[in-house]
Amino acid sequence: MKLIIKKNIALENPETKNFLADSFHVDNTEKQPLVIFVHGYKGYKDWGAWDLMAEKFAEAGFFFVKFNFSHNGTTVDDPHHFADLEAFGNNNYTKELSDLGVVIDHFIRDPRVNQDKIVLIGHSRGGGISIVKTFEDERINGLITLASVDTLDRFPTGELLENWKKEGVYYALNGRTQQEMPHYYQFYEDYENNIHRFDVERATEMAKAYMLIIHGTKDEAVDVKHAEHLHILNPNSELFLIEDGNHTFGAKEPWSDSHLPDDLNRVAEKCIEFLDKNLK
Repeated sequence: MKLIIKKNIALENPETKNFLADSFHVDNTEKQPLVIFVHGYKGYKDWGAWDLMAEKFAEAGFFFVKFNFSHNGTTVDDPHHFADLEAFGNNNYTKELSDLGVVIDHFIRDPRVNQDKIVLIGHSRGGGISIVKTFEDERINGLITLASVDTLDRFPTGELLENWKKEGVYYALNGRTQQEMPHYYQFYEDYENNIHRFDVERATEMAKAYMLIIHGTKDEAVDVKHAEHLHILNPNSELFLIEDGNHTFGAKEPWSDSHLPDDLNRVAEKCIEFLDKNLK
């Protein structure tokens, strides 16, 4: 069956700014579950092997969407690089949740989408965002976390926090691009002003969606204990560990192979099996 791929679909969010999304689906007349992939910190839709993963989901009968958060540092003109560090520094969780809402609202109207079957797949920090969104939006009935955090409170503390408040900005080195990525203090203020809304633990406990938690046991960025904690908070969830898996399940940027890395392929197959069982 023919695979239809649309890259760099322009979406407008009056609360943030314009950003891009991709859609992957097979050309048939059946309405398909909508699966939206939510990237994490320093991530973007075209990173690594995400395209190959999207194709695998589409071939399995899902309408798969991935997108760039409006303030992830990429631009509409240059979606593959962190070309707008000012936007990156002005990102916050409120903006990300707003962008995700725009993505859902846009693609749920597609005539090929089954509006009663909406799934979020969140990687790393995108997992935390997806958990909060699932709790807030009753349209979402499937939730999958990949190497997810169990809290969005991932900020400097003590003297480092005081310095951040005083200076108004701190910088984090991007090891791959060697860019100094700014974080303006507004990010922390946004979190403090919405601390109950951004409570990932409470949202995990309260979420009514079918939930699958996937994590690598050798995750170097987010310890596997985060996954185990999420599973304890939501006992109805399913926990699936990738033995010796890392934070990106074997993928890296750039990814030149025509096949998924073995661990990420296992992740995709497990997700598809889970969704087939619970949503299809």
